[in-house]
Amino acid sequence: MKSKVRTFIAVEVDEGVRSRASKFIKQLRQSGADVTWVAPENMHLTIKFLGDVDYRDVYHVCRAVEECVATVEPFTVEIRGVGAFPSLERPRVIWLGVDLGAAEMEALNERVETALSAIGFPREGRKFHAHLTLGRVRKSGRALEHLVAMLREYQDVEFGPTTVDQLVIFSSELLPTGPVYEPMGHAELKG
Repeated sequence: MKSKVRTFIAVEVDEGVRSRASKFIKQLRQSGADVTWVAPENMHLTIKFLGDVDYRDVYHVCRAVEECVATVEPFTVEIRGVGAFPSLERPRVIWLGVDLGAAEMEALNERVETALSAIGFPREGRKFHAHLTLGRVRKSGRALEHLVAMLREYQDVEFGPTTVDQLVIFSSELLPTGPVYEPMGHAELKG
């Protein structure tokens, strides 16, 4: 039996956002670029990726996250715009951005970072950037140039609102068919 579980903390996105994002992925597939696209059921806004966590520590992670967000008021984020890491010119990860609610997402991330660092999990070295990952580029080529042109066209497109009223602590199992995410805990924003 495994002693560790790959773990991350995220906000699940509303069905309307998933549906619009899935339709958008279908359009982007027409570019022919070699991209591993995210399945609709796996779409989320990551708050913190923890990596491999000892099973004995999962309870403590869940409790810390529950406690740190219990006093936070639920809020709404607007999923809007398309971007890429490290840049639109050289995309490795293609994402949808957060417009309205971005400051609240940053504050939520900071609360989680602080709570988890208090129980021994290191803080993320990079600045937090709320986003919904659509796909990961596997290799470049002419088709990727076509994809980048398509992404530029949609830099300001709106995908709709998502209510942030809980965080989910997920396990992630990487399979040949793609990752499988299972909730291990929920932390409600009760305000």
